[in-house]
Amino acid sequence: MKKILLIFTILSVLIFYRCEKEANVNNHNENDGVFIHISHGSDDIHRLLMGLQMAVIMSEDKDVLVYFDITGIDAVLNNSKDYEHANFPSSLTQLNKLLSKGVVVMACPTCLKAADKTESDLINGVKIAKKEEFFSFTKGRILTIDY
Repeated sequence: MKKILLIFTILSVLIFYRCEKEANVNNHNENDGVFIHISHGSDDIHRLLMGLQMAVIMSEDKDVLVYFDITGIDAVLNNSKDYEHANFPSSLTQLNKLLSKGVVVMACPTCLKAADKTESDLINGVKIAKKEEFFSFTKGRILTIDY
């Protein structure tokens, strides 16, 4: 009888430990982050605005980093057009909202150079991308959304 009680106690502790560990993993998402990659600008305004809208929505309760490269660079230049499409807020409206909330917005330095632009051509608050920031903008897991 003592052996059965001991086995039952050990199993109960192991099950409790496993459940507690899973609960902690499932509740970890409060520090998770969303990495949003936007590679389209004037060539596909719908994709650009969808990426920005997802960044705004996700930034309500998640850490967000928005990364622009390829033709997405069009949207983060200080002389960028304010792109509009369908039912989306305009590109500059969404960018300003993100920047005012402290969301990290970065541009690919190589893509800037390919477009004959420099850091001084970026909208105020948009930074040159540095790989360290890709991993340090959040303490949790990182979800990537690509536009």
